[in-house]
Amino acid sequence: MEKLSLAIQKSGRLHESSVKLLKECGIRISNGIKKLKSPVDNFPMEIFYLRDDDIPQYVEDGVADLGIVGENVVLEKDKDVQLVEKLGFARCRLSLAVPKDFKYNSIRDLSEKEIATTYEVILKKYLKEQGVSADVREISGSVEIAPGIGLADAICDLVSTGSTLFMNGLKEVETVLKSEAVLIRNHELAQEKLQLLDQLLFRIKSVNTAKNNKYILLNIPNEKIDKVADIIPGMKSPTVVPLEREGWSSIHSVVKEDDFWSVIESLKSEGAEGILVVPIEKMVL
Repeated sequence: MEKLSLAIQKSGRLHESSVKLLKECGIRISNGIKKLKSPVDNFPMEIFYLRDDDIPQYVEDGVADLGIVGENVVLEKDKDVQLVEKLGFARCRLSLAVPKDFKYNSIRDLSEKEIATTYEVILKKYLKEQGVSADVREISGSVEIAPGIGLADAICDLVSTGSTLFMNGLKEVETVLKSEAVLIRNHELAQEKLQLLDQLLFRIKSVNTAKNNKYILLNIPNEKIDKVADIIPGMKSPTVVPLEREGWSSIHSVVKEDDFWSVIESLKSEGAEGILVVPIEKMVL
């Protein structure tokens, strides 16, 4: 039987989140600490542990069928791979930053300036799209110190909280790219492996959909049911269960995480009581 091979980061920012996602998908990985690869006990798959910068190349070459890597790495390495699914974790942004005393009004202010980055390919493409001519200096390591030591006028680097920029006397001025972990695949997968990929994607989407929703239960006077149903329609319609207390019902539904607090306020204003919120482990649509 065919097996999928999936490359994930050996160690670092994406490793733990990748392993966690696979575990939530019911995929049981044998201990892979300090190993190049690990078998999976309950799904036709094996896991490769690689440097994140190497994953797109391995997937392009067909050494690994799939890879989990940052979208920024995929775009920077510019390999011939297919982006299959955005995974919703390891979100960050690739941004331009300048010293705090730099008078910045627009991207045009960086014309003919020196910009230090480890993302030369992405930055050059962005500057070209903006019609800005600048000297892009590729460096590795601590990009944020470049302006302070006179190596560059500005930098382009990954930003999460912005604290590193602040500590180095820099301010963020432009977002070049928003990035997150993505699943990529080799273009030439056999039909049997494509079927396995569909099974894996089904699990991933079920897990990630569940993370973005909450299961909600509440009690409401019967005359308010229609209004509450408009507030929390659920996947198709809410479940309404009559209570022993005359004139009252319990409503069960699903609420999107992003809308949660505004929905709760609307429900309270309609007289909802005993509101319970339960996390959803899996959600199959």
